[in-house]
Amino acid sequence: MQLRAGPISHANDMPTARLRLRRSEIAMTGPLLWQNLKVFVTRYPIMRGMISYSLIWPTGSLIQQTVEGRRWGTYDWWRVLRFSMYGGLFVAPTLYGWVKISSAMWPQTSLRTGVIKAAVESISYTPGAMTCFYFIMSLLESKTVEEAVAEVGKKFLPTYKVALSVWPLVATINFTLVPERNRVPFISACSLCWTCFLAYMKHLEHHEVEGAI
Repeated sequence: MQLRAGPISHANDMPTARLRLRRSEIAMTGPLLWQNLKVFVTRYPIMRGMISYSLIWPTGSLIQQTVEGRRWGTYDWWRVLRFSMYGGLFVAPTLYGWVKISSAMWPQTSLRTGVIKAAVESISYTPGAMTCFYFIMSLLESKTVEEAVAEVGKKFLPTYKVALSVWPLVATINFTLVPERNRVPFISACSLCWTCFLAYMKHLEHHEVEGAI
């Protein structure tokens, strides 16, 4: 009596075929997700800023903590997460809104227009941004409203003085030389050092602020 090997061989080939199909699907998933992300970001430019800030702000926190003397095993990861949330979910949308409004009010890209935008930003957006940073970040640290207000009162003016010496020049370059679609990512890149400074100021004790600057 002869045994028929055909069906057994076919049955053994089925798992191999399924495995190959699965590997093929996995190989296609990565490029497909990346392509979809590119389409999504292109359709909604605000997402570029949100992604940038959600990465740059926690990076600034990590750099500041490293300077502080912390290492991998001692980093405050909750602090890093707070910076990521604040940068991606608050700073990027508000900055995007300001860029859109200012571009609508002053559509020209001359040096004069850039200086005007930088000046207006310094007396409108920047003070609000400084206030929100200390207030919201304090609330995220589970501090009371009274404690958050006290921190704003103690740290706002020293931080604002430094901001006035840095951001008008950056804003002038941003409004004058950088295309509108790239302005939020450009500011994101420039803000890494500034974020390190904010992280430093945020975690100073109140009695240390006056001697820090």
